[in-house]
Amino acid sequence: MKSDSNDPNEIKVKKMLSEPATSGPIKLDIQPEDMERRSPLVTFLEIFRKYSMIISLIIVMLIFGVMTNGVLLAPRNISNLIFQNSYIAILAVGMLMCILTGGNIDLSVGSVVGFIGSLAGHLMIVEKYPVSVSILICLVAGIGIGIWQGFWIAYVGIPPFITTLAGMMIFRGLTLVVLNGLTLAPFPGAFLRLSTGFIPDAFGSGELNATALLVGAAAILAFLSIKIFGRMTKIRKGYETGKIIYFIINLVIISGALLLATITLAQYRGIPTVLITLAVIVLIYSVITSMTAPGRYLYALGGNEKAARLSGINTKKVMFLAYANMSFLAALAGLVFAARLNSANPTAGQNSELDAIASCFIGGASAYGGIGTVGGVLVGAAFMGVVNNGMSILGFEQAAQQVVKGMVLLFFVALDVLTKKKSK
Repeated sequence: MKSDSNDPNEIKVKKMLSEPATSGPIKLDIQPEDMERRSPLVTFLEIFRKYSMIISLIIVMLIFGVMTNGVLLAPRNISNLIFQNSYIAILAVGMLMCILTGGNIDLSVGSVVGFIGSLAGHLMIVEKYPVSVSILICLVAGIGIGIWQGFWIAYVGIPPFITTLAGMMIFRGLTLVVLNGLTLAPFPGAFLRLSTGFIPDAFGSGELNATALLVGAAAILAFLSIKIFGRMTKIRKGYETGKIIYFIINLVIISGALLLATITLAQYRGIPTVLITLAVIVLIYSVITSMTAPGRYLYALGGNEKAARLSGINTKKVMFLAYANMSFLAALAGLVFAARLNSANPTAGQNSELDAIASCFIGGASAYGGIGTVGGVLVGAAFMGVVNNGMSILGFEQAAQQVVKGMVLLFFVALDVLTKKKSK
């Protein structure tokens, strides 16, 4: 059947097929824009896939908001959500660094959280050490734990799963030794304010916390400036930047979320101090993973370890630093968690490693390594926090909550695996 098509590429193909075969490869003069003709539906599906996690978070918040008659979205509860899940978000940022190296995880972080909390309790409550000195000792202890585990993983070659499983047992046992099976409380007020306090309103009292609004506006402006400047820099250097529509949607969604969160927090007591700590961590590690050579090494190691090693990357050093950093952040999370509980108890931090791992995978990190962002992990941690808090408000039993969280984790990891198979 004769075709009436006037498409220039189809004509070129027919002409090449009708000509005698040549020894060289056949090349088609097809322009990129011809390959990117997509219907509005395809474009919509691409946008949905790209921002599926943020869309899922919004949907879950709306569902639980309706089911709890607005309790979940109340300003007071939003502050509680931040207090309850900030330490999980801190753990998740560190866990991402480990997962990027090749899908590896750290099973010991929950026990490290409990151990550092017990150490802080012993130093501040029993030994009466100053708060600043106690915090410094705890953070140094966290770095020491990371050096210990990183050595066995990177330089001895013991698999991370085995090393951190051993660490989980060791540091849970040391927690019991430090506390002697007892609970220590209360912590000094100066220590509690680091995790459970609010930034005071410098402009007086009113219906809305003016300081919170000012900080939120500054955060939005900083975010827009960084993103726009970064895109302009990439364009100037000739790097690929992606479609402008995706860039605009990203700016609108994140800026809108920041604005809504700011107004919500301003309606209660303002910005929790722990949120500032979390924001600093997110900013630092976002810069590390996206703008520095060590961050690129993490992705390279997770993408192809052999290729990374042949390209001159010291893969052992990268692996060592990833686990040393994880334990440092676990120590920081342990201090935040102990301050929130206002006590050091032997069971603190149990299963928190599972929530951190789930936050990473739900936030877009690949189970194979080499893929994931700090921003995505933060969204994943928020998703887990909303699900936990929503089910608690609705009176779900602990067993039911574990089932739901397990199904959610399985779904997102399965999605990642199926996506990888389709791309091959």
